[in-house]
Amino acid sequence: MSFLNTLVAFIVALGVLIVVHEYGHYLVARLCGVKVLRFSIGFGRALLVKRIGKDQTEWVIAAVPFGGYVKMLDEREGPVAAHEADRAFNRQTVWRRIAIVVAGPLFNFAFAVLVYAGLFMHGLPEARPVVGAPPAGTLAAASGIGAGDTVRAIDGEPVATWQDLRWQILQAALQRHAVQVETLSERGHVTTVTIDLRDFPADDVEADVLDRIGLRLYRPMLEPVIGKVVPGGSAERSGLGPGDRVLSADGKPIKTWDDFVSVVRSKPGTPIPLLVERDGARRTVEVTADPKTRIIGAQVRQSEDYVEKMFVRVQHGPLTSLAKGFAKTWDISLFSLKMLGRMLIGEVSWKHLSGPVTIADFAGQSAQMGWISYVSFLALISISLGVLNLLPIPLLDGGHLLYYAIEIVKGGPVSERVMELGQRVGLALLLVMMAFAFYNDLNRLLTG
Repeated sequence: MSFLNTLVAFIVALGVLIVVHEYGHYLVARLCGVKVLRFSIGFGRALLVKRIGKDQTEWVIAAVPFGGYVKMLDEREGPVAAHEADRAFNRQTVWRRIAIVVAGPLFNFAFAVLVYAGLFMHGLPEARPVVGAPPAGTLAAASGIGAGDTVRAIDGEPVATWQDLRWQILQAALQRHAVQVETLSERGHVTTVTIDLRDFPADDVEADVLDRIGLRLYRPMLEPVIGKVVPGGSAERSGLGPGDRVLSADGKPIKTWDDFVSVVRSKPGTPIPLLVERDGARRTVEVTADPKTRIIGAQVRQSEDYVEKMFVRVQHGPLTSLAKGFAKTWDISLFSLKMLGRMLIGEVSWKHLSGPVTIADFAGQSAQMGWISYVSFLALISISLGVLNLLPIPLLDGGHLLYYAIEIVKGGPVSERVMELGQRVGLALLLVMMAFAFYNDLNRLLTG
């Protein structure tokens, strides 16, 4: 995907999530009677300013897009006319201030709930949890799971899709405990096996946990015929198209689609010569797999029987979708907090922190895969933004909530001196986190 497309996808993502977060602060502030002076998307010099409403609130798009803010009338930041004193933020009750501050993260969570609910109502084709032959020596092989087994439940929780399987195993791997896996064999035999994750390395949760354990999606032998190419991908740029049959790759004969995938994945970032056949004519092309994802943007041609056997359409009504959207947002939020907690105590590496470069990369990749992947990415980042802002770090929303909690307990506001010290500590913590995130971004960029 081109740099320009990635940049556009990243800026759109930032814009949407900043507006969602700051609009939460703005809306609740207005409902509480607080005068809003400015609603800014970005920081620094204003590029576009428009005054709207009886309060002439400034709606601003600023030069630096990494964030935004809502500026409210406040006696601590400047003189306030006597007739507007009751509309100043600092004059509001502590409970109103809490409501205004917490509204930003809550709007991020609400956005994710609505996105997931909409996707559940729309319906998504998802892979069935059918397992391929586990490689020898893996935990899955040791447990007795066989090729073609369908996973029906994990620790009593039903599993309907491969994504359900991935999510439940990921959480178990983070907690490092044994799981009971109920499977249905191709012959109709129901079996319960144990996968012991107590010694699973916590650092490996960033990688594909299922692959490390040996749980791989079952793939019937498919002919090496392209069914679809992703716009902007290496396959399309090389001139490949639907119906092309891959005869050889890197000089090796290709009999099945898995043969082709194995060659592509083994040479990320390296041009691979292909011999392909289209309408009886043969020609040679070169493709280069993405260094990070190890894909070229081509999908196998699938028969209707294959699709019916391997995929299930997950679709629910409005109320069920809303409940499932809330549950998914809740689960991801808790998982994020657990990961942060394990980072703090040293059980999980800080390499899991991602900065703007990695986020931009994923924004571009998800946009390339289609609108469903892109809005799912937005929901996930919105949850991360909500969780991050609720951390009790001064300068973040969670830091302000901490001050207000202290105010409730002691019966008076925190002193200016304490707030000033808190801001310095908070700034130092945020700078350290940003430094780690940028280092991780550069490391991923350079090492692939």
